[in-house]
Amino acid sequence: MKEHTKASLASGILLVVLVALDQCTKFAIASRMKLHESIEVIKNFFYITYVQNTGAGFSIFEGYGKPFFAVLTIAALVAIAYYFYHTKDRKIQFCLTVIFAGAVGNFIDRMALGYVVDFFSFYFFGWGFPVFNIADICISVGFAMLVIVYLVDEYKEQKSWKNKQF
Repeated sequence: MKEHTKASLASGILLVVLVALDQCTKFAIASRMKLHESIEVIKNFFYITYVQNTGAGFSIFEGYGKPFFAVLTIAALVAIAYYFYHTKDRKIQFCLTVIFAGAVGNFIDRMALGYVVDFFSFYFFGWGFPVFNIADICISVGFAMLVIVYLVDEYKEQKSWKNKQF
């Protein structure tokens, strides 16, 4: 099996696992909790709180509706897929797969329900962080990893270039 095919297969499996985890947790929350119900996990810090987010991350663009998010998400997914298949860097492909999975997880909710199910709720020093879900974690962590990969690669390239000068 060619290396690119192996990477694509591994990424496909990761994608399915992450989307399934996201959708299963959302289903479990929505089917067992009432809207805005909250379960304290760690007092004054971590709660499972069922909310319906009609906007994007942190509820931005709330009220823009399905067509706006459909176009935006499809454009992002196409760009991610294009970049995935045009890079040979496995670390970048991994990061893109994680981001893609998060985008697909929230896309499914938006198209099927008209909102995204969010449920992780944290409070830091009395300040409530916006409620989020597994898909949001995938997007955020995947993006952070992507930035780190680029920074490390850039650092290595600059270090290599400096060593060649002498």
